[in-house]
Amino acid sequence: MTDFGELEHYSAGDLLSWAVDCYGDQFAIASSFQKEDMVLTDLASVAVAKAVSPRRLRVFTLDTGRLPEETYSMMEAVRSRYGVTVESVFPDREEVERMVAANGPNLFFISPELRHCCCDIRKTRPLGRKLRELRAWATGLRREQSATRAHIPKVAEVDEKIKLNPLADWTASQVEQYTREHGLPVHPLYARGYASIGCAPCTRAIQPGEPERAGRWWWEQGNKECGIHFDANGSVRRGVAAQPDH
Repeated sequence: MTDFGELEHYSAGDLLSWAVDCYGDQFAIASSFQKEDMVLTDLASVAVAKAVSPRRLRVFTLDTGRLPEETYSMMEAVRSRYGVTVESVFPDREEVERMVAANGPNLFFISPELRHCCCDIRKTRPLGRKLRELRAWATGLRREQSATRAHIPKVAEVDEKIKLNPLADWTASQVEQYTREHGLPVHPLYARGYASIGCAPCTRAIQPGEPERAGRWWWEQGNKECGIHFDANGSVRRGVAAQPDH
C-alpha cells in the first residue's frame, strides 16, 4: 500500500492537479451535483487547463433512476459551463426489475436491509463497474459532514484504486464562499431547504438545527450512508461493489 501522507498537506487544487498529471484520462470526478461536487469540478477544470500534457475533464454520476428532476438540470449546467459530457452510470436493468418485482418500488421504506439492498443495486454495484475503467477518482466528502466522515483521509488506496477527498478539511462556509466567488451553478433544491441531495424518495429538506445529513433516509436511525463509502456500521467500505444477489 502506497503512503500518501505527504499529500495530506496539499490544497484541494494542488491535489487535483497531482491526480490529473498522474492519472490523466483514468481519473474522474464522482458527482451528484451538490455544492462540494461543483467546487471539485471547477477546481479540476483549472487543473486540466494547466496540465503539462493534454488532459480532459471527466465527470461521472450514478443515475439511479430515482433522481430528482432538478439533478438533471444540473447535469446540463455542467455540460454548458465546462463543455464536458457527464458520464451517466446506470444500474443493471435486470437486477432492478428483480428487486422491484420481489419487494415493490419503494422497498427502502420497509426495512434498513431492503434500503441497503436498493442502494447496493442502484448505486454501489454501478460504481464498481465504473471504477474498473479508472485508476483514480475524487469525491466531495468532508470531515465536517458527519461523525462517520470525521477521519477520512485526503488520499487513500482502496482496492487498487486511488480515492481522493480533496475537500476533506473544508468547512461548509469555505464551500459556500468558493461557490459565491466563482459563480458556480447551485442545485435548485438547496433553495428549498435541502442540505444533502440524493434520490428523490430518500431525501428531504432539513429543519433548523438539524444535522446536515438529517434529510437522508430520515425514517432511519444511525449512520446516514448509502454504502458507497461506508458500510452500515460506519466502517470504510471498498470502492468496488459487493456481489451478493438480492
